[in-house]
Amino acid sequence: MNPSVAWETAADLVVVGGGIAGLTAARTAAARGLRVLTVSKGSSVDTATKYAQGGIAVVGTDLGDSIDAHVSDTCAAGAGLCDEDAVRSIVSGGRAAIASLEVAGAHFDRAPDGSVSRTREGGHSVRRIIHSGGDATGAEVQRTLDSAAPSVEFDTTALRVLTTDGEVAGLLVRGPRGVGVVRTPTVLLATGGLGQLFSCSTNPAGATADGIALALDAGARVADLEFVQFHPTVLFAAGSTGRRPLISEAVRGEGARLVDATGRAFMDGVHPMGDLAPRDVVSRAIAELLHRSGDDHVLLDARRIEHVRERFPTVTASCLDAGIDPATDLIPVAPAAHYSCGGIVTDTFGRTSVSGLLAAGEVARTGLHGANRLASNSLLEGLVVGARAALVAAERVGTTVAVSDTALPVYRRIDRAVLQRTMTTHVGVVRDASGLAAAQNVLAHGVVSEPPVDGVAVEDAALTAAADVIVLAAAHRRESRGCHTRRDFPDSMSEYRRSLYVERDDEGRLTIVNDDVMTGAS
Repeated sequence: MNPSVAWETAADLVVVGGGIAGLTAARTAAARGLRVLTVSKGSSVDTATKYAQGGIAVVGTDLGDSIDAHVSDTCAAGAGLCDEDAVRSIVSGGRAAIASLEVAGAHFDRAPDGSVSRTREGGHSVRRIIHSGGDATGAEVQRTLDSAAPSVEFDTTALRVLTTDGEVAGLLVRGPRGVGVVRTPTVLLATGGLGQLFSCSTNPAGATADGIALALDAGARVADLEFVQFHPTVLFAAGSTGRRPLISEAVRGEGARLVDATGRAFMDGVHPMGDLAPRDVVSRAIAELLHRSGDDHVLLDARRIEHVRERFPTVTASCLDAGIDPATDLIPVAPAAHYSCGGIVTDTFGRTSVSGLLAAGEVARTGLHGANRLASNSLLEGLVVGARAALVAAERVGTTVAVSDTALPVYRRIDRAVLQRTMTTHVGVVRDASGLAAAQNVLAHGVVSEPPVDGVAVEDAALTAAADVIVLAAAHRRESRGCHTRRDFPDSMSEYRRSLYVERDDEGRLTIVNDDVMTGAS
């Protein structure tokens, strides 16, 4: 046992993360009488949920929409890698999930006739996106769940999922009371994304791939991490890094047009949906245009939208902070890291390959997103799978697994500034073999840290682990599909119409394991 463990406690379910998936699970489990402990390294203002603008994709009853149409749109965006059964399962749970959220106190915008207001976003064939506060849906969801879910222990970092004979026994954490052990039969990883791998991202500072690293260490598989979705319209400012405001896709849904420096609407002819093509298509078109022109951004013309300031108050505030009025000015935009389409491999109830280990939200790979996420499916997934994960936890109440090892982990990490430069330069919207080889060379020189280490080092180690997986899979996937684009392999190939599953072998090496392929990296 680890002599530095200062305290112990127990719970029926431990949730790691304070966003939509984690808090939905915590609320649902607590309502069923489970003892729930939710831990978060940050606060409720440091979640991707809070920053979500556009809304939640959920099928309406009066607009000619259907579950089949939503499934079709999702699978089309996913470029051949969606699990259609998983898509149908999650999409079908949307209405009930929204009803539950409204019972908890969430308010969505209404049309003049009193019906729920809906907009359209990229890749959707109809207007099915419900929203709140114009473009502040995530903030409303976060507010609702913060008030409805059990309390959260903030400033608490998950260090290791403790397992015995391949089954969850607890969670090792570091918080205000020092290092502690939470004995539990079920751990839910709901840690969000990995946007901090890149110099610019729409993600909050805490999006450092923590759950990916925890899952790999516990023996779970991950998949599809090479598919990093870059949001095509992020507010551009020369030399800026870190979290950048996104200009919601709904702005284009209401009529805004993308134009180049000459004023040409360059998406015409690129895709039948034009400016509302799936995000990978638009981001790739922008990246290639900038590659040819040498420019560093394009422009979004939202001046034709009536009452744009009232319809998009969050976007307007971000623009005004940068000295831009969307009612009269063109908005400078460029792609930035936005969403991880892959993650820890789970079913649609959050179950992983490790008994008692669950994952939900952006950190999970349910099969919903495939090679490219359809806009506004993320909050939907968090609500539906988060609630289902609580049901799995309820089934495991009473399961007792002895904690046999509480040793602090050893971390291998790359300096974050070096890692971000490397990933942005070589593993961005468009990739090629030489760039991926350069990234692999940088990743091969990680520094090993003996415990104890600080929170930044833990995050950097998680980012390094995620980068290792992304580069390994991106180098292996010699094709372009969804939001993985290889300049040296521009076509999609039938032999790669499959996910690449990655796990650690007995010696700690990352290995791609499929029925028909096996390759590895140290």
